[in-house]
Amino acid sequence: MPSGHGPRIPPLPEDERDEQARALLDPTRIEGRDLNIFTTLVRHPRLFKSWSGFGGYLLYRGELPARDRELLILRTAWNTRAEYEWGQHSRIARTVGLSDDEISRVIDGPAAPDWKASEAALLRAADELHLEAVISDITWDALTGHYDEHQLIEICMVVGQYHLVSFTLNSLGVQREPGVTGFP
Repeated sequence: MPSGHGPRIPPLPEDERDEQARALLDPTRIEGRDLNIFTTLVRHPRLFKSWSGFGGYLLYRGELPARDRELLILRTAWNTRAEYEWGQHSRIARTVGLSDDEISRVIDGPAAPDWKASEAALLRAADELHLEAVISDITWDALTGHYDEHQLIEICMVVGQYHLVSFTLNSLGVQREPGVTGFP
């Protein structure tokens, strides 16, 4: 996060939203609440519209199992030190079957005990993409035993998408919503 105590670019207040901003934000509300990620990024409406379509596809309509997607996102959030993403996706991960213990183990990575082979391979893939910008042959071979072509492509895209988001949120100083915890 940037040094300082507040966001570099603050969320767009409700009383400053035009019709376009309201239309873009309306489908992103969760339980009637706006999230800071969206109310900040909507300040660039054309980019927001394109990005939210891509991100929404990966999050809601992708072919990776939701649990596997969340493991990738949490490991990417940890690797990029993106507390906003960690907080939001810890909540989402619980709704798709990850336990608090498993969420905590993501921090220890693929070598932590009790991961299934496919889960360890996913975490290793996230690490390799983060550090080397490529999945090694050994990890790729492990993934191909569990995932089809579409899912293999999504693995790379999910990690890339959440790097983009993490880098942006960290640099803009987007703050977590009240009650959303960061790293343990």
